Amino acid sequence: MSGQARLALCAYAATLLTAGALLPLVDGAGWILAAAFLLALQSGTGVLARRVPLARPLTLALQVLVPVLGLTLVFVRDTALLWLLPGPDASLRFAELFSSGMDDVNRYAIPAPATEGIRLMLVAGVLVIGLVVDALAVTYRSAAPAGLPLLALYTVATGLSRGGTGWVWFLLAAVGYLLLLLAEGRDRLSAWGRVFGGAPRRAGRGGLDRESGARAPVRTGRRIGVVALGVALAVPAGLPALGGGFLGGTGSGPGGGGAGGGGLISAVSPLVSLQSSLNQPQNTEVLRYRTNAPDNRDMYLRIVALDRFDGTAWRSSERAVEDVPTPLPEPPGLSPAVAVTEVRTNLSAAGSYKQSWLPMPYPATRVSIDGRWRFEPAGRTLVGDRRQTTAGLQYSVGSLVVRPTREQLAEAPAPPADLMREYTRVPEVLPGKVAQTALRITRGSANDFERATRLQDWFARDGGFRYDTEVESGTGVAAISRFLDQKEGFCVHFSFSMAAMARTLGIPARVAVGFTPGTEQPDGTFSVGLRDAHAWPELYFEGAGWTRFEPTPSRGTVPEYAQEEAPAGDTPAPAEPVPGEAAQPSAAPVRPDECPEQARRLGECGALAPQDLAVQADGGFSWRGVAATVAVVAVVVLLLLVPLLWRLLARSRRLGAVARPRSGTDGTQPDPAPGGGTRGAVAVVDDPAGTLAVWQEITDTAWDLGIPPDEAQTPRKAAARIVRLGGLADEPAAAMHRTARAVEQVLYAPEPRQAEGLAEDAQTVRAGLRASADRRTRLRALVLPRSSVRAVWALSERWALAADRVSARLRGPLERVTGALRRRGPVRQRS
Repeated sequence: MSGQARLALCAYAATLLTAGALLPLVDGAGWILAAAFLLALQSGTGVLARRVPLARPLTLALQVLVPVLGLTLVFVRDTALLWLLPGPDASLRFAELFSSGMDDVNRYAIPAPATEGIRLMLVAGVLVIGLVVDALAVTYRSAAPAGLPLLALYTVATGLSRGGTGWVWFLLAAVGYLLLLLAEGRDRLSAWGRVFGGAPRRAGRGGLDRESGARAPVRTGRRIGVVALGVALAVPAGLPALGGGFLGGTGSGPGGGGAGGGGLISAVSPLVSLQSSLNQPQNTEVLRYRTNAPDNRDMYLRIVALDRFDGTAWRSSERAVEDVPTPLPEPPGLSPAVAVTEVRTNLSAAGSYKQSWLPMPYPATRVSIDGRWRFEPAGRTLVGDRRQTTAGLQYSVGSLVVRPTREQLAEAPAPPADLMREYTRVPEVLPGKVAQTALRITRGSANDFERATRLQDWFARDGGFRYDTEVESGTGVAAISRFLDQKEGFCVHFSFSMAAMARTLGIPARVAVGFTPGTEQPDGTFSVGLRDAHAWPELYFEGAGWTRFEPTPSRGTVPEYAQEEAPAGDTPAPAEPVPGEAAQPSAAPVRPDECPEQARRLGECGALAPQDLAVQADGGFSWRGVAATVAVVAVVVLLLLVPLLWRLLARSRRLGAVARPRSGTDGTQPDPAPGGGTRGAVAVVDDPAGTLAVWQEITDTAWDLGIPPDEAQTPRKAAARIVRLGGLADEPAAAMHRTARAVEQVLYAPEPRQAEGLAEDAQTVRAGLRASADRRTRLRALVLPRSSVRAVWALSERWALAADRVSARLRGPLERVTGALRRRGPVRQRS
C-alpha cells in the first residue's frame, strides 16, 4: 500500500472513530452506516484522483461532487434527476430537510429520534469534517492540523450531550488521530529511503531470516504516542480536583461507582426544555396514570429537586446513588402526628418521552419498575443508569399524601443544623434587594410558615405579577432581579425567586421540577401533556418534611394548608384550584386517536393504558443483568486467553510437523543417549522445514521466558547463548546443542542428514528453561507469551500482501486511462 493510500485510510478511520461520539445524541445508529459508506466514496475518490494525478483543487472538487451525488441518492432521490443529479426540486427538498432538522434539534431532548432532517445533518456534517481532514492530511500532507476539525466534531458532540459521550468515545477519537499522525510519520520517514537498523525484526516462513527493513523509529513513534495517550487518560483520573474535562464522569446521569456510595449523580438542569415544552403548538401526551387517590389535585409528578444555587443557576447537587430499596426509606422530617394517606398510582410513559429521571408522586414509598434505575436518597428521586430512560415505560408507585395542618406547620420546631446550612445557602452575588423585598413582604409574620404563605400569596395574587411563557428564561441572580423588576415570567421565575427569598429568611428551600396533575379522561385515567411541565418551590418544616407551595398564578393548585383560613363563623369551603389554564387547560393532551401521521411515525402518540405492577420484594434483582455481566466477563476472559491459545496451537503445529514414527516392527526404534543406553522411542525427521519449525519453537520458548531472540547469531552461538542465559545443564543443554547442529545441517550442508528426536529435544529444552525460571516468569510465559506478537506480524503481512494485490489490479486500468488521456492531449492541440 502506498503512503498516500495509507494516509487516506487513516484519515477515514480517524473521522469515523470521532463521529462515533455523535451516536449518543440520536436514538439509533443507522445513520452512521450511511455516513461510513459516503465517506468511503469521498475518500476513495481522493485516492484515485491523486493517483492520476490531478491538481489539488480539482481533487477537492471531485471529493465534493461525489458525496453530493451520494446524499442526493440517499435522501432526495425521488426529486432528483435520474435519482442522482440534484436539480431545483432536490435543492428545495434539501433545504426543507435541513430546516426540519433544525426544528427537530430544538424540539427533542437527547437522545433525539433519527428523523430525516437530523440524519441528513449528521451525515452531511461527518462528510464535511472528513473532507477537511482528508484535504489537510493527504492532499496537502499536513496531518497535525487535521486534529482541529476532529476536535471540533468531538467538542460539538460532547457539548450537545453535556458530557454524556463518555470516555470510550474520547479514547476512540484519540486513537484515530494517533493513527493518522503515525501514518504521516511513517510516510515522511520512508521518503528518506531505506533505514538500516541492524538485523531483521523477525523470521520469515519456516524460520528462515528474511529482510523486512528496520522500523525502530516507527516503533519508537508508536510507543511515544501510546505513552502520551496513556498520560492523557491517566492524569485527569488521578487529579479529581481538575474534573469537568472531557473525561470528567459527572455528566447527566449516574456515573461510576463510588466507595460505598453506589455511584455519583450530577444532574444537568431539566429546565433546559421546560420553556420549550410549555410553548409547544400541540399539548402532546407524555404520561398517563391511574390512581386510587380520592383527589388528584395534589398528584404532582415530581422529576428532580434542584437544591444548589450558585448565583448563575439552580442545579441538582452531586450526590451518591444506590440500588432502589424496597420499601424506600422514610421521608425525612415526617412526624407520626401528621396525617398521611397511602395511595397507589400506575403510570405509563409515551414512547417519545425519553427522560433519565422518573416522574413520581412525592413522597414515594415503593416503586415497581423494570430496567436499570438508581435511587438518590436526598432528593428521593430515581435516575436511569447506563442510558436507561422512561420511553414507553410502565411502572407503579406507592406514595403518601401528606396533610399537615396550619397549626402543625406554624409550630414546627427548628430544622436540623446540617440541613439548615445546606438549604439556606445563597450566593454572595445575590442582590440585596431580594432579601430586602422578602423582609418587607413578611414583616410582622409570627413564624416561618406565615412568612412562606405571605411570599406565596405575594407572587400568586398580591404582587401584580403576570404569567407569560414567552419571557426569557433564566434562574440566576440576573434573571431573578429582572423578574422582580418587570413582574412577568412563568413558573421558573416564580419558583426560583420564592425559593431564593425563603432562603434569605432562613427557611430551607429547594425547587422541584415535574408535571402538574394533568387532565382527567373519560376512562378514569389522567393524561399529562407537555404543557403540564412545571416547577414549584419546596420548603422544609420539621414534622411535615419538604412541603409544596404554589406561587405561580394560573398554574397548578394551592395546597389546602397554604390557603387562607375562612372567617370565623363561615363554613369552610373545600380547596379549589387557583383559576387559570392549569385548572382548565386550553388544550387537552393529544390522544393516540387524534395523533397526526408524522407524529405517529415518530412514536409521539401518547402513552399506553397504565398497568398495575407488583412491587418486587427482592429489591429489583434482575437475572437479565446477571446474564449480561456473565457474558461480558466471558468475552473478556476469552480475549485474555487468545495469546495462550495461539501459543498452544503454534507449539502443537511446529512439533507435530516432526513427530513421525520410524519404520520398524512397532513403528519406533531406540535412540542412543549420551554415555550409553537409549532414550526410548523417538521420532525421525527428514523434513528441513520441520527442523526449522522446531528451532523457532525453542527460540520462542526462550523468548516467552525472558530471553529475547538474537537472529544475527549463528544457530550454534544462539544455542550457546540460550544455554548460558537460561541456566541449562546436562540433558537440556545437550538437547539444545543437538537441535542447533540439526539446524546447521539444514542451512549449510549440501545434503542434510536426517535428524532424530527433535520434538523430544524441544520438550526437554522447554522443561529445562521453565525449571530455571521463577514462578512469575513462568506464569507470564503461559498467560501472556511474548512470542504471540508473531500473530500480529503475520496478520500485518497478510494485510500488506492483500493491499498490494488490490493495488496491482487497480494500477492496470488506471494506467490505461491515464495513457488514453495523454494520447488525446496532443490530438486536441493539433486540431
